[in-house]
Amino acid sequence: MAGGKIVIFSAPSGAGKTTIVHKMLEYKEFNLAFSVSATSRAPRPGEENGKDYYFLSTEEFKRRIENNEFIEWVEVYKNQFYGTLRSEVERLFSMGKNVVFDVDVLGGLNIKKAYSDRSLSVFVKPPSIEELRNRLMKRGTETPDSLKKRLERAEFEISLADRFDVIIVNDDLQKAIDETRKVLAKFLL
Repeated sequence: MAGGKIVIFSAPSGAGKTTIVHKMLEYKEFNLAFSVSATSRAPRPGEENGKDYYFLSTEEFKRRIENNEFIEWVEVYKNQFYGTLRSEVERLFSMGKNVVFDVDVLGGLNIKKAYSDRSLSVFVKPPSIEELRNRLMKRGTETPDSLKKRLERAEFEISLADRFDVIIVNDDLQKAIDETRKVLAKFLL
């Protein structure tokens, strides 16, 4: 079970990417380990450092940026950072694992750039913007303003889909899972 490969999943919010990633982690033959991201935001109730995120202070996050310790990072809001630590990827590689990422589209493209020789990038695409709107509304977590912002961002992200190695259209979840499993088997096994 050789490790050392990277699988990157990116998608607009609500496309089903996280559900597909969790399903791929169940297939033991893929030898996948999930890359835990770092953030400067405070932990939410129930979140654990090192499991859900690596929680860093804003100052620590900025220091690590200056020291080039991130493969990719983004400042989502003022002084609220998210990123992927090189040390996390190296830790998982040292365990003989293949590393899977569930990241935003720009982060996914940056990881692909950093590990182009041994990575597969997968874009999970909703069947349509209208279906994405329906999925986001069903969550019950969006205000009209946040829904508008998410859909505008989704249109931008979908415009970048052709920069990924594979596009999986999630119009039927089981079909998308089966298709993703075949793609990963070809790359990892």
